[in-house]
Amino acid sequence: MSSRVFVTGLGIISSIGCNIKEVMEAIYAKKSGISEITILETNYKGKIPVCEVKKLNKELAELAGVSNLNKYTRTALLGIIAAKQAVAYAGIDNIKELRTGVISATSVGGMDRSENFYQSFYKDQNKGRLRDVVNHDCSDSTEKIADILGISEYITTISTACSSSANAIMLGARLIKNNFLDRVIVGGTDALTRFTLNGFNSLMILDATGCKPFDNKRNGLTIGEGAGFLVIESEKSLKISGKKVLAELTGYGNACDAFHQTASSPEGYGAYLAMKKAIEVSGKHITEIDYINAHGTGTANNDLTEGKAIEKIFNNSIPEVSSTKAYTGHTLAASGGIEAVLSVLAIKEKIIYPNLRFTEQINELSFSPTIELLQNKEVRNVLSNSFGFGGNNTSLVFSKY
Repeated sequence: MSSRVFVTGLGIISSIGCNIKEVMEAIYAKKSGISEITILETNYKGKIPVCEVKKLNKELAELAGVSNLNKYTRTALLGIIAAKQAVAYAGIDNIKELRTGVISATSVGGMDRSENFYQSFYKDQNKGRLRDVVNHDCSDSTEKIADILGISEYITTISTACSSSANAIMLGARLIKNNFLDRVIVGGTDALTRFTLNGFNSLMILDATGCKPFDNKRNGLTIGEGAGFLVIESEKSLKISGKKVLAELTGYGNACDAFHQTASSPEGYGAYLAMKKAIEVSGKHITEIDYINAHGTGTANNDLTEGKAIEKIFNNSIPEVSSTKAYTGHTLAASGGIEAVLSVLAIKEKIIYPNLRFTEQINELSFSPTIELLQNKEVRNVLSNSFGFGGNNTSLVFSKY
């Protein structure tokens, strides 16, 4: 049984870059991925901004190193790219040398393809390509990732809305700690779809000018797409592989306040419980948390309730706080994976990310997010929050090793 869990590999693709180098260049340049829709076919082109990966599926297939594009959804392609990056980063040559699993999260699954089938079938029930629906289910992208990586020991998919990737990471850590696996590729992937764009628009929580997390004049979120994966390993695995440690996953906590289908409780009780548990599991004192990578969607409800929960835990010792969703958009099930990668990079690169597009402090809160890119900062512990619909809230603590 391993008492500790280490991060040895990272992979990411998002609207601000197709790999870590490109993403970090955008971070340093304070370049947001919020832009007009160019890839997704929707009536909202030119009306609602999103955070798209500016690559056609054919281009993504080339990056993923796969052929026969008909076998892969956009969700699967994004996931394969990030997962392969993470494995390469960790320097894994023989995936079979240790008990290795894949835990991937997604909320839309293969909907980017099945929407096309529905559109044709709705007009004429004798039309529509069945190959567009066979990859609809959420497990398809996970199985495709596992096949590409050559993993068969343990494969599972998590779909708990916007906390999905964080829950994938937490489950992977628990499997390692309980000696089921030695190494796990964990994270999540989601593609932009008409269904999610229309769904969030029907809730009237999309900002027509782009999200402004933690701003007093925030007016909604910006939907994004992408994937983020980590390689996490046990102490035993490290002794065998000798891999370099990027950070340690020291804490995790999950709580469900079940207050509302799409809104968090007014006082952010679920968020409070998740953060409190994660910090307790990490064994850290609140004063040792140097940075909070907030869920920070830019909606009126989320930012206020998350802010209240942060105040309740940290009192007068609130660390640096920012939301990177002003860079990447809200990538739904992939957000926890993308933000976990960014949290580890904050430790490695000694930086704290700016909360882009912020102008005015929320009236009901006592703090403002960090608005400048802080460099040469000793970042020892990062608290990363991922809060989902239905009140499924998860927090992770990554620590310097």
